[in-house]
Amino acid sequence: MDLPFLSKWRKRRETATAVAVFPDSDSDSGDADGGAGRGGYAALLGECELLRSLASRAGVRLDHTPASLEALDQLVPRWRDDEEMLPWLGNDAGLYLGTVVVRTVPGAGWRILPEGRPVVRLASGREVDVVLEGRTWAMTGSPELFQVYAEIAEA
Repeated sequence: MDLPFLSKWRKRRETATAVAVFPDSDSDSGDADGGAGRGGYAALLGECELLRSLASRAGVRLDHTPASLEALDQLVPRWRDDEEMLPWLGNDAGLYLGTVVVRTVPGAGWRILPEGRPVVRLASGREVDVVLEGRTWAMTGSPELFQVYAEIAEA
């Protein structure tokens, strides 16, 4: 049964544009795991199921290393044809980038901003919106994830 008004309603729905994480009320610092980056929110943020599925199908192993970021940069961006998947993949790419940074850059840790947006805070105090970086990579391919990682690691 074809109901024209339903198809128009479905087209008007907006897709998600970001990921939000709301810390427990006990957490007054906004830091996930006190900046340690292991377990808790950090484990949740590092799941990235859509990205992992895509990478697995392409034979790329996501092992939380900078080399895995380079491998992701080499994937053929077939996902750009799917407007619904694009923002979700971008979120996953950004969260995975952040996970690699937190695990490999000394002093880096997750910080949950008051509006629920996760960022990576570096030892210098600089905060990097890795989700925005991931979304840009998913949409345009530039800058590459490894390039963003290298710039963050230098700071």
